[in-house]
Amino acid sequence: MWPLNRKQPVAGRPDPAPSRWAWRMQRLMLTPGFRFALRAGVPFCITLMAGTWYLSDEGRRGAIQQAVADARASIESRPEFMVNLMAVDGAKDELATYIRDSLPLDFPISSFDLDLDAMRATVSQISAVKSASVRIRPGGVLQIDVQQRKAVALWRNADGLALVDENGIYVAAATSRHARPDLPLIAGEGADKHVKEALELIEAAAPLGNRLRGFVRMGARRWDVVLDRDQRIMLPEDDPLRALERVIALESAQDILTRDVARVDMRLARRPTVRMTNQAAEERMAQQAAFRAKNK
Repeated sequence: MWPLNRKQPVAGRPDPAPSRWAWRMQRLMLTPGFRFALRAGVPFCITLMAGTWYLSDEGRRGAIQQAVADARASIESRPEFMVNLMAVDGAKDELATYIRDSLPLDFPISSFDLDLDAMRATVSQISAVKSASVRIRPGGVLQIDVQQRKAVALWRNADGLALVDENGIYVAAATSRHARPDLPLIAGEGADKHVKEALELIEAAAPLGNRLRGFVRMGARRWDVVLDRDQRIMLPEDDPLRALERVIALESAQDILTRDVARVDMRLARRPTVRMTNQAAEERMAQQAAFRAKNK
């Protein structure tokens, strides 16, 4: 028996309701993710598979690489991208030549083949160069601007003579003392690490004039001032500038350095010591012996 509120199916007429699988398919097609996968994912996978199959042939890959290389070469070799010469400014002739030798380039060369950062690093590693900049100037010129270190002293060490800047950094080698007579001479272990202090002492020793020969770092702790006639002023480790000024004041007042003095020891501030030369000491001993003999 059929319920009273339900219509009986008409014989020979199909049911319009979708089947279970058709209904699920319709619901799936209404899902945004599935629709995006059909619209974008399927074409992408087909294209990827076709590209993979096409590039699986070594001959095709080689042809593509060659075409890309030819296109790049045709662009890079255009005249507006070619560098024809190198210009080095801010460096003396010897340093400029050394920089050119450090960057062996075969001109003309494409600007795409130049690594400017690596070139700047190479130039900056040269000891005589304080700073450097590298750029390509209009007209196909590789421009290198250099700030050269300024030598302020000659440092005598175990390896010979070297020019150093105010920070004690090596600038160049020197063949002899006479190669740079305008620069003061410093010597000894660790002297290059105290160049600024040495320059202050050299400025304070200006009243000594041509008698000054140089400064020697003793025991990597303190300075000795070397004068002509083999005289030395032995400065303390602490506050050497003040000790040197005291000696210069004594020289101005009593001409202590013009006498037969071999050493002026200022290492003990409370007890400065003067050591006479051997000849002066022998003469003094002879005078004392004669005086004692005369008073007997």
